[in-house]
Amino acid sequence: MSERRTLYLRGAGERKDVAPRQSWNVSETRRARLKDMARVMRREPTEAQTALWARLGSQKVGGFKFHRQVVVGSTIVDFACPARWLVVEIAGDTNPQVVAIQDKKLTDVGIRVLRFTAEEVLEDIESVVAAILEELQKPFDRRAERAANAAGRPKDAAEAEADQAEDEELFVTDADEVDGQDNPMGEV
Repeated sequence: MSERRTLYLRGAGERKDVAPRQSWNVSETRRARLKDMARVMRREPTEAQTALWARLGSQKVGGFKFHRQVVVGSTIVDFACPARWLVVEIAGDTNPQVVAIQDKKLTDVGIRVLRFTAEEVLEDIESVVAAILEELQKPFDRRAERAANAAGRPKDAAEAEADQAEDEELFVTDADEVDGQDNPMGEV
């Protein structure tokens, strides 16, 4: 069984236990370039991304919060749900080998990846949203849940809220900001 690693996306100054970007081996310069690219991608979404964001934004799918165009490690993902460690990608003209490597990097740290084509999103968005909701509702095996179960004690509501807040912090991003304003793809 492979060793589970913790996903860190906060700035180096916010983490005391891990050297900067050690877990992903991403330099601060590359991370800054990725964040700039993600910002541009948020400003210029594809038609499929706009359609899917209209359905995922504002916690419309199962009450789960999604971010768009998020830097995770050394890649930019289309949509991320930090609370459930789920990434949704809309396939573009990307090399299949690159996609496989990106997916492996994400799954190695416990992030689940769903991929859809732009045609699927535009032609049958209902089934895409249903597939995302199904994945969100699957039991999610987090390390803290396993530890609580091993100790034979159920998690109380306060622990569950603390865990969700911790997960949200792992995906700290400016994903919903455009030019310093909260403007998720034209939502009012």
